[in-house]
Amino acid sequence: MVVFSHVKTMVAFVLAFLISVPSMVAYAANLYQDVDVTWGNGRGKILNNGQLLTLSLDSASGSGFQSKNQYLYGKIDMQIKLVPGNSAGTVTAYYLRSEGSSWDEIDFEFLGNLSGDPYIVHTNVYTQGKGNREQQFYLWFDPTADFHTYSFLWNPAHVVFYVDGRPIREFKNLEGAGVEYPKKQPMRLYSSLWNADDWATRGGLVKTDWSQAPFTASFRNLRVNGCVWSNGASSCKSGSSDKTWLSQQLDATNQKMLKWVQKNYMIYNYCTDIKRFPLGLPLECTVRTKSS
Repeated sequence: MVVFSHVKTMVAFVLAFLISVPSMVAYAANLYQDVDVTWGNGRGKILNNGQLLTLSLDSASGSGFQSKNQYLYGKIDMQIKLVPGNSAGTVTAYYLRSEGSSWDEIDFEFLGNLSGDPYIVHTNVYTQGKGNREQQFYLWFDPTADFHTYSFLWNPAHVVFYVDGRPIREFKNLEGAGVEYPKKQPMRLYSSLWNADDWATRGGLVKTDWSQAPFTASFRNLRVNGCVWSNGASSCKSGSSDKTWLSQQLDATNQKMLKWVQKNYMIYNYCTDIKRFPLGLPLECTVRTKSS
């Protein structure tokens, strides 16, 4: 029994170590080629010969950028360093979204907080303009001290959110059970830094301290392996580039990592919020519970 306990302790230690170390990923992106700064009147800047992008927020405006291409499925990684210090009231958004009134969307939103208090990672999935699928997490590191990699995997089987290569959330394709899934609308990558002090920090109780402005978030090393959508056709229907991500599933190791993160760092899950859904939880929550 002592030996078994020791082994369990070592496994937990190794797992915690792996989670704490940023993933080692090779990048060679030039942001001038991949994105456009679309708003902010100079508050969004591409620097260092296309290797760095910064977004800033002050009392007059925030800023944002978007990808030049649209994608219908993809694996997207980007390194982000969030607003340091007292970031209460600010939101750094990083998401995929289609156009139109019945849009699809896959969201990371990083909710700022008072100095010393943790950021909240807010995630959501919209299909046909319907969201209300929020899951929220704390992080196991300070996201303002260095760059960390935030990723989407979006393929016909599922959407997976990753932090430093570790899955934190999975939204499965459950169309067979009647749950809508984002598969028909090409999406563009967006990011923005904006003021949301009416809700972002403690439900809007803590307001943005404009004496700390400008607030700045930094971005680098965008890597996209995706099916580019152009003129009504997908690039994945031709060519021989690597598309292993298009059928990528979570193996046993990643399933364990996902469960570990959700057990230790998830702070809100819409699928367990019975008070919010008194007439019954959303269908995908019921299907997941029955199949788990």
